[in-house]
Amino acid sequence: MMRLPLFRYHSPRTVREAVELLAQAPGDAMLVAGGTDVLPNMKRRQQTPSVLIGLRGIAEMKRVVNGDGLTIGAGLTLTELLRLPHLREAYTGLWQAASQVATPLLRNMGTLGGNLCLDTRCNYYDQNYEWRKAIGFCMKKDGDICWVATSSPTCLAVSSTDTAPMLLALGAAVTLVEANGERRVALSDLYRNDGIHYLTRRPTEVLTAVHVPRLEGWRTAYWKLRRRGAFDFPVLSVAAAVKLTGDGTVEAARLALGAVSSHPVEAVHAGAALVGRKLDDDTVAEAASLAAQPARPMDNTDFSLHWRKRVTREFVTHALRELRGDDVRETKRKFGIQD
Repeated sequence: MMRLPLFRYHSPRTVREAVELLAQAPGDAMLVAGGTDVLPNMKRRQQTPSVLIGLRGIAEMKRVVNGDGLTIGAGLTLTELLRLPHLREAYTGLWQAASQVATPLLRNMGTLGGNLCLDTRCNYYDQNYEWRKAIGFCMKKDGDICWVATSSPTCLAVSSTDTAPMLLALGAAVTLVEANGERRVALSDLYRNDGIHYLTRRPTEVLTAVHVPRLEGWRTAYWKLRRRGAFDFPVLSVAAAVKLTGDGTVEAARLALGAVSSHPVEAVHAGAALVGRKLDDDTVAEAASLAAQPARPMDNTDFSLHWRKRVTREFVTHALRELRGDDVRETKRKFGIQD
């Protein structure tokens, strides 16, 4: 049985109290909300903070505000997120992404902010302490070699968050708060292509809210590849958002990929190729080919990296076909995608 290491636990009631506690020990304290990622990591000794600061009791981090867009408290559980009125109609892709995270029990605990800050994953890292010790550990924890590519100067652990690629395609931003102030950053600026230092969030900051702009006239979709139809982390995800004119011409588009790098990847050229054109088969095929180019899957998750690279084209095609109105229900059933 894997047991948690000893730690002190604080349960602040306000964001101000949380950031003040964090400022007292920024290098030795960790934030925990649902605990679905942090606590298993602690049991495997991947993370060993001596202080945990719980965020579940902070009511202001569960607020939802409708205005010029949607502001969602980062402390909202994924289940609570899915139950927001009109979320499925207004932000279909975000509903699809959140609904495919893990299982209902884990969605009842895991939060939106926790999913955005999810630790990067790797077959050589997500093992118990004894297993990792037997190979001499790895660059991400206790070692100095990335076993995915032994000559790599950086860790290649992969970003496996479901909501981040979709929120990236939606043009979302987040609020980060620390003791001496707060800042709002685009979601695209929250991540680095580094398996260890994958967030630009400072050690003294708390991610408190997510801001999604109003998306009138936009259609969104999220597709996820995993071995099982539930529970598993993505080994590929595709988030697509297009704004269509009355005659079906693409006015604007954004495509993002997940689980193919150490950070969510925006397929900029693929999105640009859609603008000014209708979503016919040729346009979709061209965009799918362009979207696969920035995908850099490595041999550190389930399935062959070469196959995952090739399937990127197919999943982008499925997402764009859904956005143009094709009946993709049978394809979704094939891949176990919730609808």
